[in-house]
Amino acid sequence: MPTNQKLISKKKPTFPISKELDTFLTKYKRSTKISILYNDLLRFQGSVSVYDKNDEDTLWVRTYYSEWDRKEIDRSLKKIYTILHSDGNDSTIPFLNVDAIDYCTFGNSKPFRIKIRNILNDNFTYFYIKKADASRVYGLELEHLLSPYNINYLVYKDTLIEEHISGIPGDDFINNILPECSSSEKSQIAKEFVKFKERCMIRLLGDMRSYNYVITPIHDFDKIIYKIRAIDFDQQSYEGSLKVYNLQFMKENFKIIEMVGRKLQNSSIEQYKIEERSFIAKRMITTPNRTEMLIDCMKKDAISRPENVEQLKKDLIAYVGDVEFKKCKSMGEVLETILAFVKRNYLDIRNKDLF
Repeated sequence: MPTNQKLISKKKPTFPISKELDTFLTKYKRSTKISILYNDLLRFQGSVSVYDKNDEDTLWVRTYYSEWDRKEIDRSLKKIYTILHSDGNDSTIPFLNVDAIDYCTFGNSKPFRIKIRNILNDNFTYFYIKKADASRVYGLELEHLLSPYNINYLVYKDTLIEEHISGIPGDDFINNILPECSSSEKSQIAKEFVKFKERCMIRLLGDMRSYNYVITPIHDFDKIIYKIRAIDFDQQSYEGSLKVYNLQFMKENFKIIEMVGRKLQNSSIEQYKIEERSFIAKRMITTPNRTEMLIDCMKKDAISRPENVEQLKKDLIAYVGDVEFKKCKSMGEVLETILAFVKRNYLDIRNKDLF
């Protein structure tokens, strides 16, 4: 089985927000004005490592700023919170406190994680500030449009603000919780993983190693059901190898892939794949203008290397047998062809059922 290092050979560059994408973000209220940018937060004077409950290094550091900078930063971060989660009204700002500004030293995006607490009741939440990258913005918007989950994010110039997605990190869940799950729970998790895997493949979201998604338990009557959500959208439509978009080739997922093989028959796996494709097709049909405008932006945008586009076209032709991919000149056109294939198959079957 190939290693992740061979699949993902080079560090992905950051791609700027194009004029077309900026127009899309403005039209759909994803763009806003803020008084602090990502680079402003890099001016911290010191930091200390953040450890988890088991005293293991989380690879996050807690930052410290000068007293004057901290006052200005706190005020700006509280304002961002009100814009992200409310209407931007200043009336709630006196009841908010910035408990922590953490900086991640691991991965491409080098995000800041902001912990905001309501001082009246001690409820708290997080949001993230990152360097704006067109790949990541496309990934977030595609998740919002084509997955079962809404995504809340904002962009201003070269700064991206993302809401926190709650859940148990996939690697922690697989190693510590999955072994204790009941047989029926494992079957349900296997079903969700098949759907998640299919969703990532169809919309070309790559590098879904177990620490790039979360698993969320939800109580439903007398049982617990589990949902799987991506939390890292850095590798949207960039890599050339189709295997990067297939979760089964990530060694961190081997345990759960093996469980899928034990718990589900091939006929069930195919059923769940069809269900996910149908769901994506329905989402495209119900939001046609927004989806088409986003894909048009991607088609005009350079978010990958030319050699990656050529390699992915070859892999997809071999995988699905559709020579339409030969005509594609960009990752946006490749994705458009995949989604058109999914939508066309769904409508063909639906039309047959109607007559």
